[in-house]
Amino acid sequence: MLVEIAPAPLASEPLASHRITTMPVLVLNVHSRCNCRCMMCDIWKRDSAEELSIDTLARHRGALHALKVQWAVLSGGEALMHSNFPRLCKFLRDEGIRITLLTAGLTLSKRAQDVAYNVDDVIVSLDGTRDIHDRVRGVKGAYDLLALGIVKLLSLRPELHITARTTVQKPNHQALCETVEAAKDLDLSGISFLAADLTSTAFNRERGWTAEQQDEVALTAPEIDSLNSEMQDLITRYQREMASGYIAESPAKLRRIVQHFRAHLGQVVSHAPVCNAPWVSAVIAHDGTVQPCFFHAPIGNVNQQSLEEIVNGTASLAFRSSLDVATNPICQRCVCSLHLPTGDER
Repeated sequence: MLVEIAPAPLASEPLASHRITTMPVLVLNVHSRCNCRCMMCDIWKRDSAEELSIDTLARHRGALHALKVQWAVLSGGEALMHSNFPRLCKFLRDEGIRITLLTAGLTLSKRAQDVAYNVDDVIVSLDGTRDIHDRVRGVKGAYDLLALGIVKLLSLRPELHITARTTVQKPNHQALCETVEAAKDLDLSGISFLAADLTSTAFNRERGWTAEQQDEVALTAPEIDSLNSEMQDLITRYQREMASGYIAESPAKLRRIVQHFRAHLGQVVSHAPVCNAPWVSAVIAHDGTVQPCFFHAPIGNVNQQSLEEIVNGTASLAFRSSLDVATNPICQRCVCSLHLPTGDER
């Protein structure tokens, strides 16, 4: 999901240059709850369970076509907790939209048929070897449930592309090479790494984390040195896997993960990744709230306006026209960037 091709428009350009005519990616947080208790996320602490209505999406069918949405990423919470996951997927597929499922995988074995025949590819959370993964996910047996689900999916649809995503943090910072081997043992098609988000208000952290909460996931200075050594070992040992794309990140991007933790301690200056997510994508939450990306403030709600009106409304145009990704503090601390061609370059 990270393709560096074209720069975002400069903030000094006229408002009209920030109008979206093509929005290829739509992230749908389809359920408010999660069945994990992850160290790096507070979504599981929500009391209420809400889900994105399929009827709500259907009312925006015209906007999906007008904005030329090509790819929907289903997330949450846990997307598989949606009460009518197959119907949700059918709606999107009927609109010709590619579907990627992001899942922690606890119920993959139970929902194998629903997943195998309704999505185009799957990204599962894999946070290390069995013990480390279970610790990070806060669920005993999480690794074995994930493994069973992958086996069942591939037995139903052997060609299904299933990759892993690893969130680098305190419990697994010395086990990245072992995590690559775990992905291979699970017969996955690839793996990607990103740093744990420590400071944003995303993931049900409306007021951010306290220093004590950050310390449970962040790394100390000696641990960063250990991560640096582990990352170098990974880069050295898995050159073939990086060249083939099995490991999604380049050496430079992997080293950025180390820098992210150094910046958190003030050892280095934070640098924003190359990203144009607000110009090529949007995030719709379970309650209809629309954001330009996971980390920036909402710009509207699809229960009150059309998606097209929201992404090209006054608030959105003002936001994009004033956003300088390189200097914005939220962007500088971002752990998950998106970069795709703009509409004019398609």
